[in-house]
This record gives sequence, structure tokens and C-alpha cells, in this order.
Amino acid sequence: MAVAAHRPARRGLTAQERREALAAYLFLSPWLIGFIAFLVVPIAMSLYAAFCDWVLIKPPPRWIGLENFRYMFSQDRYFLWSLGVTLRYMLMSLVPSLVLGLLLALLLNQRLPGMNLFRTVFYVPAVVSGVAVTLLWMNLLNPELGAINQVLRALGVQNPPNWLNSSTWALPAVALMSLWGVGGGAILYLAGLQNIPEQLYEAAEIDGASRWQRFWRITLPLLSPTIFFMLITGLIGSFQVFTPAYIMGGASRWGTSRHLRFYVLHLYLKGFQEGKLGYASALAWVLVIISAILVTIIYTTTEQYVYYEEQGKERS
Repeated sequence: MAVAAHRPARRGLTAQERREALAAYLFLSPWLIGFIAFLVVPIAMSLYAAFCDWVLIKPPPRWIGLENFRYMFSQDRYFLWSLGVTLRYMLMSLVPSLVLGLLLALLLNQRLPGMNLFRTVFYVPAVVSGVAVTLLWMNLLNPELGAINQVLRALGVQNPPNWLNSSTWALPAVALMSLWGVGGGAILYLAGLQNIPEQLYEAAEIDGASRWQRFWRITLPLLSPTIFFMLITGLIGSFQVFTPAYIMGGASRWGTSRHLRFYVLHLYLKGFQEGKLGYASALAWVLVIISAILVTIIYTTTEQYVYYEEQGKERS
């Protein structure tokens, strides 16, 4: 007959421990209240609204099941279009920003006089207001007086692009504008570069490795977690583009400017211009699902290419 293992009796909390626990919950309560009120409750409400017919000026919402999603995939002519605009923008902006950010970080990692000043200068654009940056680029991209077209004419281009007024060049113009904040990513790359042990480079140099071999065999593998992080955050950020589309599209052209109708702008127009909050919530949840699927695919397919120091320690 098996003998049951002896389990010590559970000791209750002392008065001092209860006071400490109460104090901890009191200090945590502002964050907990904010988390529930401003995150959990809105998420739950948006999920419920996605299955309701909820018009902005006609409360309360009316349950209609999957009707919003049926309408989205069968009758909303801008659903797939806005999703395509967003995906094309992602392809145009994500890879150049990753590459340019890495190249800029390699330059900023040089030990030269005044390098801290250059690091600050390149980082400042990343913290400037999105509205201010958009207005600045609207002036730069002006087809007649903009500095970009003036430079192109000086280089001999007879008919420079019409940029925001062209269905061909409007989206590349927004992608070009996104490179303005590449300095923010460069700072993260720079932090990753400075965490790579110098002795690895010294040992490789003694072994006769060229500069390219040191970059390919040491820098890139040890920087892969940072690159992976930048890839995931850049992908999520591409799905959230709103300010450039909202301002560059212009209020008078929202209904006709299809080439700048990003997904989040389409969601906003449905929810706050047409007042269809229930349908806008359904659009938001579809965006969440698409983003989660893409992130999961990238995570599962690139995990073998991302090197973590803990993995190296386990193998050794």
C-alpha cells in the first residue's frame, strides 16, 4: 500500500505580510485601474461591436452576428484595395529602412571625434511630430516648387514625378518619407553593435579574416536578434500608417484618392466619417488577425536564422 507523501500544512499570512500585500496592491492599483479601463474594457467593447450594427449617433448597438464580416468581404470595394495599398507600402518601406538603418549604425559606430553629435542629429527626426514631418515632406514633394523636383531638374530630369498627385508616385512618396525616421532604428542597431565583444573581431583579424568576413560571420549573426526585432516592429508599424495618408490625401479627396487609402485610414473613415462603429471594429479585428498571422509566420520561419547568446552557451 502506497504511503501518501507528507505535505506540510499551509501557513496563513501574518498580520505584517497582509499589510505588505495590501500596500503592494495599493501601489499597483493605479496601473491596474488604467490597464482595465483603457485597455481591457475597450478591447472587449470593440470585439462585441464587431458583431453589432452600431451607428455613431444611434445607440445602442444591435447584434447582427457575422454580417459585418460578410459585407466586408463581399461588398466593401475599398477593403481589399486598402489592404493592398498597405501591403505594397510595407514592401516599399520595410526593407530599405532595415538596410539603411543598419548601414547608418555601422557608420555611427566608428570611433571618430564628434560622433556623439552625429548620433544625436540622426536620431532627432525620429522624435519629431508626425504631422510636422508630413507637412514638411508635402512641401519637399511639391511638383513645382519642391526641393526634390528642383534637384531632379538640376540633374537633367525633364519631367520629374508629380508625386502626391500621381497614382503611380504617391505611394512611393510616402515610402520615401518613412525613411526620414531611419535614425531611430539606427540607434537600436548601434546598441546591438556595441554589445558585440571586441575580442571576437580581434581573434578573427588575427586569423586573417577580411572586413567583409568579419561582418558576415560575426556582426550579422550577433546582430540578428536586433534585426528580427526591427523587422517585427516595422511590420506592425506598416499596418498602422495613418497620419501621412490622412494629411497627404486631403479631406476633399478622401472619397476619390484611392492610391493613398491605407487600411487604417479606411477604418477611420468608416468609423468616424460614415459613423459605422460596428463595421470599423470588425475591420480593426481583421487587421489584428492578419498582423498576428504574418508575425507568427515570420517568427516560425526566421527563428533558425536568429542567434541568441544563450543558445551558444547551451551548445558549448
